[in-house]
Amino acid sequence: MTPISVTPSPATGDGASPQTTEQSIFVIFGATGDLAKRKILPALYELHRHGLTDKGCVILGVSRDAAMDDAGYRAVVRESVPTEGEAQAADVTAWSDASVHYQGIGNGEPADFVALRSRIEGLEHDHGIPGKRSFYLSLPPQAFPSTIAGLGAAGLNHSAGWTRLVVEKPFGRDLASAQELNRLVHQYFDESQVYRIDHYLGKETVQNLLVFRFANAMFESLWNRDHIESVELTVAEELGVEQRAGYYEQAGALRDMVQSHLTQLLALVAMEVPTAFEAGAIREEKVKALRSIAPMTTASSVFGQYTAGRIDGMPVPGYREESGVSPTSTTETFVALRMCLDNWRWQGVPFYLRTGKRMARRLTEIRVRFRQAPVWMFRSVSDASPQANTLVITLQPNEGFLLFFEVKAPGEPFRLQRLTLHFDYEEAFKTLPEAYQTLLLDILRGDQTLFVHADEVEASWRLYAPLLDQTVAPHPYPAGAWGPAETSSIVPDRDPREPTDAQRQKAGAAA
Repeated sequence: MTPISVTPSPATGDGASPQTTEQSIFVIFGATGDLAKRKILPALYELHRHGLTDKGCVILGVSRDAAMDDAGYRAVVRESVPTEGEAQAADVTAWSDASVHYQGIGNGEPADFVALRSRIEGLEHDHGIPGKRSFYLSLPPQAFPSTIAGLGAAGLNHSAGWTRLVVEKPFGRDLASAQELNRLVHQYFDESQVYRIDHYLGKETVQNLLVFRFANAMFESLWNRDHIESVELTVAEELGVEQRAGYYEQAGALRDMVQSHLTQLLALVAMEVPTAFEAGAIREEKVKALRSIAPMTTASSVFGQYTAGRIDGMPVPGYREESGVSPTSTTETFVALRMCLDNWRWQGVPFYLRTGKRMARRLTEIRVRFRQAPVWMFRSVSDASPQANTLVITLQPNEGFLLFFEVKAPGEPFRLQRLTLHFDYEEAFKTLPEAYQTLLLDILRGDQTLFVHADEVEASWRLYAPLLDQTVAPHPYPAGAWGPAETSSIVPDRDPREPTDAQRQKAGAAA
């Protein structure tokens, strides 16, 4: 596991200190599920291992398994947390024995939530915790409403200290369902208590967008329509649908990836300068950016679905051949969009969004193409066509950035050569904390900066509403491609002289 460092956090909304975690109880609904075992439990252990929960964090796993007890769940925890050597394995055992407990919730009847409240109060009494609680809903979306209502009916929506509700994506499947879920949440919880997780926002490189833009005047001064020609955001996955066909058939790439991860990246790139580095100010600017986007139309979108092909030389099936997928499915696995923001900073600058499964390689990047020099003064001495400066921010893999610029190659004849300045996170910092470590630490601190506000959720669903009910069959593309051929009508082709990802950067390749 990668280490995590202590970094100052902005001011919080419920009275917690931004610099420390307080003694509290962390309740995980869906405690035996895949997300809890792969991400949440290992992240909680890493926070403990690095002394970031030294004041005490009692973990209470909750699921429907009535036969499980504390000892059984501690065994689950020990199996879920990766260890290196006997010493660390012993530390995980000691941590779980001291901190981890379990409570069955049965069918989620009112009496079950009353029993849960009694168990929480008992643990708080035993550990001297003054009513400070986090409830993490690591559950299927259809279980959110009953769980939230059950917490509220049992009086678990408030306490003597503080209470925080953590909700995983997807938050709704369209505008109406998102609004209904927000209404239910707000029936029992104030917005200052709610932490809607998008794990992309926990990535160090995503957070660094704020620093990159607003701490470096040379970039922020160029970050507008006068200097930027276009912005392209890509989230590409090599993997197919894997074991998520049941969910993905109902969601598709637009709901699964565009409405959440890509839209959050878009908001961070496009937002205005916030008045302060704190949750309220940053969220306000993100919402304003989303609300400025012109209405979407099918003419500015391309949907695709992968067919059989090859990834890394190995044959892979098409989407319709995947287990659990209908052989006549029209679910999109690829989306490309062209957007325009109707505001002073970005008027006339196209934003291109692209995401897909079974693409050529795993890659998340932001590509900012600057405008060309207004006059090409080297026409008389060079046959080369003018090339715009391009900034490529790579979020995964091999996090870093590239800035492409022109220089004169040595010697004669007069010749321009395109080179790069680059920064690589691994070279500079060696390791980066895993996203869930960052996000769970912020929950325990009470810092909402990296979490999605209700207004953001509704603004993004409202933005894509015209596309959600589209009935156009997706265009096929072979696995291992960058999407269907029709994408070129929406997203411009890349300059072939530019590297496509940070792997070529690390190898020292120039265009």
